[in-house]
Amino acid sequence: MAVSDSGLRLPERVVPGRFDSLLFRAKTHVFQIERMLREIGSAPRRLSRGETAAFPAVLAESRSPLWGDTRAGERALQWGKVHNLRAAARRLDRTMLPEGAVFSFWRQMGRASARRGFVAGRMLQEGCLVPATGGGLCQLSNALYDAALQAGFAIMERHAHSRIVPGSAAAFGRDATVAWNYVDLRFAAPAPAMLRVIVECNALVVRLMGREAQALRSPADAPVETRQEAHSCGTCEKTQCFRHEGARAAPVGRTAFVVDENWPEFRAYVRTARKHGDVLALPLDGARWRLGRYAWARDGFERVADAALTTLWHAGRTRRAAEGPAKRAAGLLRAEALARRAAQALTPDVTEVVIAQSLLPFLWRDGHLGGRRFSVLMTRLPMGMIEARLNAAAARHPERRTLADFRADAVLVAAERAALAAADAIVTPHAEIAALFGERAVRLDWAMPRAAARTDAVVPRRIAFPGPTIARKGAYELREAARALDLEVVLCGSDLEGADFWSGVRTRRAGEDWLEGVAAVVQPALLEESPRKLLQALARGVPVIATAACGLAEQEGVTLVVAECAAALKSALNSA
Repeated sequence: MAVSDSGLRLPERVVPGRFDSLLFRAKTHVFQIERMLREIGSAPRRLSRGETAAFPAVLAESRSPLWGDTRAGERALQWGKVHNLRAAARRLDRTMLPEGAVFSFWRQMGRASARRGFVAGRMLQEGCLVPATGGGLCQLSNALYDAALQAGFAIMERHAHSRIVPGSAAAFGRDATVAWNYVDLRFAAPAPAMLRVIVECNALVVRLMGREAQALRSPADAPVETRQEAHSCGTCEKTQCFRHEGARAAPVGRTAFVVDENWPEFRAYVRTARKHGDVLALPLDGARWRLGRYAWARDGFERVADAALTTLWHAGRTRRAAEGPAKRAAGLLRAEALARRAAQALTPDVTEVVIAQSLLPFLWRDGHLGGRRFSVLMTRLPMGMIEARLNAAAARHPERRTLADFRADAVLVAAERAALAAADAIVTPHAEIAALFGERAVRLDWAMPRAAARTDAVVPRRIAFPGPTIARKGAYELREAARALDLEVVLCGSDLEGADFWSGVRTRRAGEDWLEGVAAVVQPALLEESPRKLLQALARGVPVIATAACGLAEQEGVTLVVAECAAALKSALNSA
């Protein structure tokens, strides 16, 4: 006799019939009710989640491969298993384990139902591997048990599988099966700890983190010779069994293009890379809501949902009402709302993702990219590099207050850094960004705007500054050069450094044709995402003087200067 995953005793190698399965379900319900009644008022409490910084030391780690069954017919259920592991990781990751408190797998995670986002995967039932909602979670409970043993935690409840699944921890007696709600895994930490659950591209990683390092344990494997291998329809010869699934067609994975900023370079890239059946997720209907940022071609795009509009309108009002920190904080709020909606497009059969950088840290932080290959449509430097560059400039120029007016949340900075390190490719037209990623960079050509040949007369010493007037765009260096060389500056952006910033400089506001009479366009910026005005100038034949931060490579008509160096800027202007 053997004990099944659900605690029922079954004869060895007996193929269950329909009546056996009905009886099994009935007994399961009895056990569920019994467990619920027995623990009224005494069930383990649900543990809270915390920040990782307080637990820097790895007490134990268990790592297991995601893709255990490589047969083509099992592909869909393997995708389902990994999807379920992602959903479970979001609920368990960063769980705090106070000293002596009991961790309960089911109490912490809740029921693995379709309503809560779980899908069909393989589950061991009555000696057979069968499709079931939430299937595959035993890989997580196995890893939790393995890590708890390594860390020397007290095991309060653990049940072994009735059969050995090839390649699983059951083959070494280090497994722990779970079945809602009466077959549970429970353990207690001897000292405060934190649980980390991470789904990487090819592995499930469970770590127990502590405040101080300790020697890792190597518990002896348990004897497993009395357990037999689990049946599966791919290898079982009992084709007359009512559960037999027959031959399965091999499904094909899809790519999801989760887009945001409507750059023409990205639009052309998506058009070329997209295959039949791929998902193109557009967070909002740009035509309906008159949002140019989302004015992508509508044919074939899925609008994830317009339910995010309440948050977005709030963010939009905040951005219109203020500049600086409030504007950028509102941008992060908007991106988080859109990422939450965009995640709905990442169904289990999505095996690759092409994702907008603005949404990347949120989807990575929430575990939606685990078990998937992904590329990033990159529009700006990583947040960590932006902060480092601004911090260094602020230290050199403490009087320039706008250099330190905003910093991103440290968790988002870390999430973006980790996601970019794991990405398969970085797709961008920005030369400086592409140079950071070496062979992983897919460098796109900037889309040049259409422009008529220049017919206006050049006005000597007239230059244009795309702006806005703010320190990180090089306004201070340009002001110094303009005063020294008696230049007239055409201002195209708002004045964020004060109304009298340009005192002592001849200025004029840009008109309908902002390039009229301009001898050169100058942008000595520390940071620049989208050099559209510089591209307009090049299309009209107007020389450009800029820094590498503006994203343009050395080419005819472009002079690159060092940022924050007024002397180099004056020299380039004299040459122009």
